[in-house]
Amino acid sequence: MKERRSIITTLLRCLRLRCPVCGKSSIVRAPFRIRHHCPTCDALFMREDGFFVGAILINVVTTELVILLIYVVLITALSIDYTFILTILFIAALLFPLAFYHHSWSLWLGLDHIVESLPRAIIAEADKQASSDDWPDSIDA
Repeated sequence: MKERRSIITTLLRCLRLRCPVCGKSSIVRAPFRIRHHCPTCDALFMREDGFFVGAILINVVTTELVILLIYVVLITALSIDYTFILTILFIAALLFPLAFYHHSWSLWLGLDHIVESLPRAIIAEADKQASSDDWPDSIDA
């Protein structure tokens, strides 16, 4: 029987950058590097080409909402020079997507898990004993 996934539990795991399936290991391998799969439950994070477009979409939309929120707060609450506001918005537009990169991946994996479950990585027994950090970023064909 298919196990029931709680939306709240999955989203909380995503906010902590944990595997949306088991919640035991991090999805992050290194700064700006996502693991190939979860070392605990073998949930596959890196899927086919183009899978990451959803994470980019989440990052762009969230960045736009944050910029809009900052703009509304600055324009209504503070009476400061408009060029200063634009400078703040520009800096926020550069830094926020970088800071939110891992969370956008995590949220995309969580949404995919909620909708259709993450597939399991097919790993040979010898590879399973090795660390998942040894997986390459890309495979040359």
